[in-house]
Amino acid sequence: MDRGEALQWWQTRTFVAFVTILAMIPLIWPDVPPLVDLPGHMGRYRVQLEYTQHPWLSEWYNFEWSLMGNLGVDLLIIPLSKIFGLELAVKLIVLSTPPMTVAGLLWISREVHGRIPATALFALPLAYAFPFHFGFVNFALSMAFAMLAFGLWLRLARLGKLRLRAIIFVPLSCIIWVTHTFGWGVLGVLAFSAELIRQHDIRPRREGGWRQDFVTAWVIPWFKAGIQCLSLAPPVLLMLAWRSGGGVSGQTGDWFNFRAKILWVLQVFRDRWQLFDIASVGVLFLLLLKAVRDPNIQYSRNLGLSAIFLLAVFLLLPRIVFGSAYADMRLVPFMIAIAIIAIRPKPGMPILGAATVALLGLSFYTARIVSTTWSFAKYDASYDEELEALNHVPIGARLVSFVGETCYNEWRMTRLQHIPGLALERRLAYTNDQWSMAGAQLMTVKYLRGRDRLARSFIHDPSELVTDVQCPREYWRPVARALALFPRDAFDYVWLIRPPHYDTRLEQGLVPIWKGGDGSTLFKVDHAIPAGVLEPGDLPRPKRERDMPIPDNAAELVNSMSPE
Repeated sequence: MDRGEALQWWQTRTFVAFVTILAMIPLIWPDVPPLVDLPGHMGRYRVQLEYTQHPWLSEWYNFEWSLMGNLGVDLLIIPLSKIFGLELAVKLIVLSTPPMTVAGLLWISREVHGRIPATALFALPLAYAFPFHFGFVNFALSMAFAMLAFGLWLRLARLGKLRLRAIIFVPLSCIIWVTHTFGWGVLGVLAFSAELIRQHDIRPRREGGWRQDFVTAWVIPWFKAGIQCLSLAPPVLLMLAWRSGGGVSGQTGDWFNFRAKILWVLQVFRDRWQLFDIASVGVLFLLLLKAVRDPNIQYSRNLGLSAIFLLAVFLLLPRIVFGSAYADMRLVPFMIAIAIIAIRPKPGMPILGAATVALLGLSFYTARIVSTTWSFAKYDASYDEELEALNHVPIGARLVSFVGETCYNEWRMTRLQHIPGLALERRLAYTNDQWSMAGAQLMTVKYLRGRDRLARSFIHDPSELVTDVQCPREYWRPVARALALFPRDAFDYVWLIRPPHYDTRLEQGLVPIWKGGDGSTLFKVDHAIPAGVLEPGDLPRPKRERDMPIPDNAAELVNSMSPE
């Protein structure tokens, strides 16, 4: 694209700075970024920072430092919290992630095409894709680093500084791996595909038979590309040390679930307004289709091959990797983004047409930023309303929380699923929303270790999620069962957060000390009064009886379901 022509407005550094800063706007207003899992992570950060200062934390949780590929924010929060405090430090880290992703995509586009094509602007809204909304903050940070690192990889190759690139990327690949393994893996795929094209283009042209042509066109470029990517290989040793360590748990499974994979693609912009989010996906696929059919637009071989490689990884990747769910879903926005920035106009396309495409791309990006800003402001208001309850929770309280959920997987998630984690972060109170999987994070739960299985099943995620009925294929309890069976001697407070309807008779022994909207209530447990008795009518039948039959007798139901 670089034919000595003057830069267009969407190709200037000023414009790149503008769209990069624009990516910060949705996260400026909320004091806590309203991402589903983030409050739970913030609780863990508080334990990490103050584990030795409060003896009750060591009674509830195990926290041990170890090397693993999931430590991005966990490490950054140590110095930044000393400067800004924990909550502001978390906000600044999260706020920086989308701008880095945007800058990385534009840098890659510029290195591959010579100039930023107008179509690249359509990829920028993917910085706020569903995996980011879900609160996979270490993953999102590592992917932002990976996009920037891939831009650097391409630039050093273009300048012929291959030795310098090899030196730089040994520590850089380790840093990205420590942030999150996924970013390192994606960087490896992108770097190999780009190097394969480069090796193919610089190979000498020789006349020969089909065997010689096959070797020079395919075998040698693949071999040389692998050699060039050895500077990205050191984290393999770190991975082996991590996964072979004692106490590491987590299964890998749910392969080739193509129904789920199709849903992940349709939900790539999933936030609040379903029609708008799906229509936005449609815009991207119309652009991808137009690039195939329009004679004025073409795909870069470099990024086109990268997109094909990422598609192959997406199809082969299981839904659960080492106990971490949604592994394949996380790749979708970056797979689509790379495919979008692979598009460029063919030589001879009029500038007016390119300017029109750039204006449309900027409008699309702006519309997504505005909608995300509005959505985050509304989520922030719901956070503020629910967090009023924490003003009545004493420091170090033993708190069990139940957050209302449904069986229907509504498009708009409440973002309240892990808000109990802020009780741990702000009040150093016990919360039952923490994840507890050895080797997946630095902290595991040990509270009630000597108790029976039913009591222990109330101490970690997903025991905080409750529904009106038993959902098929889910561990979430009906709210009635949770209120009747949680071990009352183990907790002093109960926090109901927008729960489903239940019989208030089950509040026996619970004294309300704060009430909010939508049924949210904070109770103090009166240990002298026994819990309400679970009656058959307290457990309505599920919507699909063939998936989860309900015994007529409530006691039989209690005995028929294994504790989590």
